[in-house]
Amino acid sequence: MKILMANKYFYLRGGSEYAYFDTMGLLRRHGHTTVPFSMKHARNYVSAYDTFFVSNVDYDHMGPAGKIAASLRVMYSFEARKKIMGLLASERFDVAHLHNIYHQISPSIIHSLKKRRVPVVMSLHDFKMVCPNYSLSMHNTLCSRCQKGRFYRCFLNRCVKGSRARSLVAMLEMYMHHRFMKIYDLVDVFIAPSEFLMNKLKEMGFNGKLVYLPNFINVNSFEPQYSGDPKTIVYFGRLVEGKGLDTLIDAMFMLPAIKLKIIGEGTEKDRLTKKAAAMRMKNVEFTGYQSGDTLWNSIKKAQCVVLPAENAENNPRSVLEAFALGKPVIATQAGGIGELVRDGRTGLVFSAGDCIDLSKKISLLIKDPELIQAMGLNARRFVEERYSSEAHYQRLIEIYRSVIKTNG
Repeated sequence: MKILMANKYFYLRGGSEYAYFDTMGLLRRHGHTTVPFSMKHARNYVSAYDTFFVSNVDYDHMGPAGKIAASLRVMYSFEARKKIMGLLASERFDVAHLHNIYHQISPSIIHSLKKRRVPVVMSLHDFKMVCPNYSLSMHNTLCSRCQKGRFYRCFLNRCVKGSRARSLVAMLEMYMHHRFMKIYDLVDVFIAPSEFLMNKLKEMGFNGKLVYLPNFINVNSFEPQYSGDPKTIVYFGRLVEGKGLDTLIDAMFMLPAIKLKIIGEGTEKDRLTKKAAAMRMKNVEFTGYQSGDTLWNSIKKAQCVVLPAENAENNPRSVLEAFALGKPVIATQAGGIGELVRDGRTGLVFSAGDCIDLSKKISLLIKDPELIQAMGLNARRFVEERYSSEAHYQRLIEIYRSVIKTNG
């Protein structure tokens, strides 16, 4: 098959990009041809198709005029539609697989794909189909106020970064795409990587055809280590709101003999660093961004991984990676995390936002090396059995063949 793979970023920026590139690699290893469609960016990987990529836009660093133009692009990008038409004129595809296309690309490309009778599959990496701010939260509190298409509540509650203007654009975007254009009705199948996301979308009134297919991990590329440095734990991921990092730091304040490494970058890093310094904490280290072997070695040296998320998660790759490395995870049950972290088997569960509960769970696990090893073995076995690349490939190809047959 020849598959068009669309995602707004063409470099490793977050979980959706890892899923995007992993899927392309998986398909190529099985003999298929993948062609990317994305946005130009200085950090992009090299691609023979980058002449078809849309121009770069950074919504956070532009003047008033630029923001107005960008807002229109959010609604409908005529540039993206023109670029995809050029690509479709030069290449013929069996199926298009869309990932994160919101804003910088926009769903305008769906019209072009359907005009050329290309079946469309879309992987969902967040809750954007029913929530204007992606996260099912209002000011870091779980929220379902936009249920059944009541998107105006995003504007009333300033759900997008506390900004009335940004919330207005997000609200209008949702009404434009879902109520007036109904553009997502043209997507043949939506892939939900977690049962939580699939069920929540149905509950919120989403009518698209949903199938469950969790993310995968190339388990054999991870060498597990079932022990680590005594009294050392790690968090790795984005340092942004909703990740529960204040709760984690507060918990570590009660555990001065245990060392925490916080790996990653994000908008909350400076504030969190200052908070830890103000509390005179010597057991918390901010390492900055790490990747590849450097990141894996940092995780291997830890006894366990902590994921204190407070906003609903989908199917977090960080948990799968921790499991593949033989590490149990102490986590909340936010969103799809509960499908991965099984209390007492692959990790420990604590109440979101409860630093006392978290400190108790960290202390309990650190004091029991045998429990750490047993949970690490369970975690590794869990991803080997349920999240392998081969199982994912077989199901994905079934989905592709199904939509091709439907459009035939």
